[in-house]
Amino acid sequence: MRTALIVLAALTAAVVVDVVSGVLIRRAARGRYKWLLEPLRHACRRPAAAVLLVGALYYALPPGPAEWQRYLRHSVLLVLIALSSWLVIRTLHVAEAVSFSKLPSDLVKSRRIRRARTQIRPVRRLTVAVVTVVAIGLILITFRPVRLAGISILTSAGVIGAVIGLSARTALGNAFAGIQIAFADGMHVGDVLVVDGEWGRVEEVKLTNVVIRLWDNRVLILPTTYFTERPFQNWTRNEFRVIGKVQIHVDHTADLDDLRREARRLVESSPLWDRDQWVLQMVDATPQTVVIEVQASAADGASAWNLRCDLREGLVGYLRDHHPQWLPRTRSEYQP
Repeated sequence: MRTALIVLAALTAAVVVDVVSGVLIRRAARGRYKWLLEPLRHACRRPAAAVLLVGALYYALPPGPAEWQRYLRHSVLLVLIALSSWLVIRTLHVAEAVSFSKLPSDLVKSRRIRRARTQIRPVRRLTVAVVTVVAIGLILITFRPVRLAGISILTSAGVIGAVIGLSARTALGNAFAGIQIAFADGMHVGDVLVVDGEWGRVEEVKLTNVVIRLWDNRVLILPTTYFTERPFQNWTRNEFRVIGKVQIHVDHTADLDDLRREARRLVESSPLWDRDQWVLQMVDATPQTVVIEVQASAADGASAWNLRCDLREGLVGYLRDHHPQWLPRTRSEYQP
């Protein structure tokens, strides 16, 4: 009867605390802390009530001499540990969501915003993993055989840990590389990278892999250790503007001023150009041709790619239709 009354009182207290906290949070949420209190209560309401109820039940149940009483109290303790870890994990998810909501939505324009988005999610995933491991450890400690083994299994545990570490060294290496990428400031979510000749935008940085959306909408998933062991190009590390480059081989007799006027017309008439900078230069010369390069800036990687294609198509068409004599050709000299 005493246990039943305590459980009923704990259930009533949980309901009262939930209602009162809801009223207080709704009143406080009208002010400056609405952005934090409302999502926190919405996400943590059920796990918090469950922790309160199960905690009261655990302390209400007497240890008792009977074996079933000990088993019941131990089972309630395991449930309490699991619910507590659930509450902490839900709180971490709310912290991540609130952090993202406080950042401006246009993450491609600010390097600081992209860096914050890159760092917050791996940290949340790492803390969730730590909380899970701690909860599992606390659950195992509650079992007397595991707790009493202690020193006797230390050596065997060390051997097993070494074997597990060797077998999981790739996964652990990727996890540590993910943390290194998040805080090394080498790339961020939204950056445009060139990897193995393919360029794309970073969609997500996880603990074990990086997801890149390529220019043709394919998805490239690489382990995080790839970016700590191999070089890669980051077009947008300092700013999001991308410079597109087009190289064309023409004959030595080509008039560069004429080509520069045509390139200027093509660039200025393109809606993909961001009106910042462009240039046409001779960057190389071979015995048969000279190499001209057109550089034009665009707002992002996708616009730069399309602008490059349009400029290349326009210049080749101009040479073919108006100055075919400037196209590359091989000369020979006949001597009788």
